Amino acid sequence: MSRQAIGEVILDVKNISLSFGGVKALTDISFDVREHEIRAIIGPNGAGKSSMLNCINGVYTPQHGNITFRGKTFDHMNSREVAEMGIARTFQNLALFKGMNVIDNIMSGRNLKMKTNIFQQALRIGAAEREEQEHREVVERIIDFLEIQAWRKTPVARLPYGLQKRVDLGRALAMEPQVLLLDEPMAGMNVEEKQDMCRFVLDVNDQFGTTIVLIEHDMGVVMDISDRVVVLDYGKKIGDGTPDEVRRNEEVISAYLGTSH
Repeated sequence: MSRQAIGEVILDVKNISLSFGGVKALTDISFDVREHEIRAIIGPNGAGKSSMLNCINGVYTPQHGNITFRGKTFDHMNSREVAEMGIARTFQNLALFKGMNVIDNIMSGRNLKMKTNIFQQALRIGAAEREEQEHREVVERIIDFLEIQAWRKTPVARLPYGLQKRVDLGRALAMEPQVLLLDEPMAGMNVEEKQDMCRFVLDVNDQFGTTIVLIEHDMGVVMDISDRVVVLDYGKKIGDGTPDEVRRNEEVISAYLGTSH
């Protein structure tokens, strides 16, 4: 399937600054994300990448700047509002329910979509039963897409790390996001697991048309799958452009080689 055409700006980050006490995590960061693109955020450890994602998905409230999503501008918003608007997130440190099986973990991503109340859901009566059936069908399609059918009923704690990362991706996809924030989806993986995850990221972008914002340390992965790359170093933006442009940027090269400070 050919990739969907990259569209207009869907997410616009303007002059974001974030401090914790006297420590500046982000200083005057601006960049945009276009519909259907894969947008990478890279930089050395401590560059502010995860802090940037936390500002976008409402975990942190920046002291300065704002974020515009689909033409609506926010100084701050909470994580639930962000999720309801269509921005989903995976986490660097897996936040899965380890005692629950694969299906139930991915089902937890459907909570925002459920209209019936907890009492109806508990009794599984009428509308609640029909609704649960519809959500389970969506979840089963995600399980097929991620090729984890064989582990549907397996407690997540018993899965190898690479498969747990897939379940984490599945739970985010269950929210049917317009924008998917991936925080180091390939961290800690072996070569084969990374290749699989790369394929799934590209397929999510191709088949669902999902816009992806990706933090990743593996430069080979970033240069292979990204449309555009923004580079942070010590909480400041030092590069922004296509992978080729970023690859040739002297400030980026020196930051990665350790000669800029």
